[in-house]
Amino acid sequence: MPLFDLPLDELEAYAPALDEPADLDAFWARTLDGSRAAGGNLAETVRLERVDAGLETVVVDDVTFPGFDAQPVKAWLVRPAAAAHAAAAGDGPPLTAVVEYLGYGGGRGLPHEHLLWASAGYAHLVVDTRGQGSGWGAGGDTPDPVGSGPATPGFLTRGILDPREHYYRRVITDAVRAVDAVRTVDGIDPDRVAVTGVSQGGGLTIAVAGLTEGLVAAMPDVPFLTHYRRAVEITDRPPYSEITRYLAVHREHEDAVFRTLSYLDGASLARRATAPALFSVALMDPVCPPSTVYAAYNGWAADAGAGDVDRAIDVYRFNEHEGGQAYRFARQLAWLREHTR
Repeated sequence: MPLFDLPLDELEAYAPALDEPADLDAFWARTLDGSRAAGGNLAETVRLERVDAGLETVVVDDVTFPGFDAQPVKAWLVRPAAAAHAAAAGDGPPLTAVVEYLGYGGGRGLPHEHLLWASAGYAHLVVDTRGQGSGWGAGGDTPDPVGSGPATPGFLTRGILDPREHYYRRVITDAVRAVDAVRTVDGIDPDRVAVTGVSQGGGLTIAVAGLTEGLVAAMPDVPFLTHYRRAVEITDRPPYSEITRYLAVHREHEDAVFRTLSYLDGASLARRATAPALFSVALMDPVCPPSTVYAAYNGWAADAGAGDVDRAIDVYRFNEHEGGQAYRFARQLAWLREHTR
């Protein structure tokens, strides 16, 4: 696809007015406080079950932790074998953890698909996405037990008329609770947790960074779930086109739809982040248009009161939504090592 969004110099200065609800912070405080209270003492409610994945240099645990409203969420925890054994013996330095969120429609898959971060010496928590895992990959294991009103196929319009009922309120809460959970695991340094993900996973990375204190780094790639109105206006690709299809039928719901999405918008939540960030954007991306990415990047930490927060963005000029693909790991690894030294 050719370039279709703003020129790069305009993207670098792009600072749209955001339709941010006055009670955004209170909304998320109530949501997270309620789920934390429902989930009880994580030292008792986070379950790790060792999995024989046939691997010698890493160990894998099947993790279950309480997410939104204490509903169970699955994850894989993959760690260097020597470090995991040392932690079990109460010995050795604690590990930095990388919490990864997944792309739209995918699930946590199989353990042997997630070896890179552990091979580099990190604890790697791969978080399943509730109700997803049947669109690509090797499957997911976390149901979404909450119902939905009328919606288009997909996830963006589930509960679209009320932010309290929206699907992504639950998913974002799960993502925050994954950080809470990994911080309780023996052998992991609770002060050195990074978050990352591609597309939907990148959008969740931004949301978690805006809602969680003390992260060491955030690495969102070609992120989804940010600057919804702009996305709907300039792309006809899914998943954002789910909103368009819904409004093409429910013409009278435009105000309610965008009010709901304003509570979930990464462009607003990014302004509350305090962690250093490494973004990526693809200038020919028709799925998550560049201006929607820059809306979050340019506003990063603006409202956090955290001073000058380090941030960088890698630009892939000739790529669509695939972005940097395998090039990202080497870049992120070097950047994360610099920020956790």
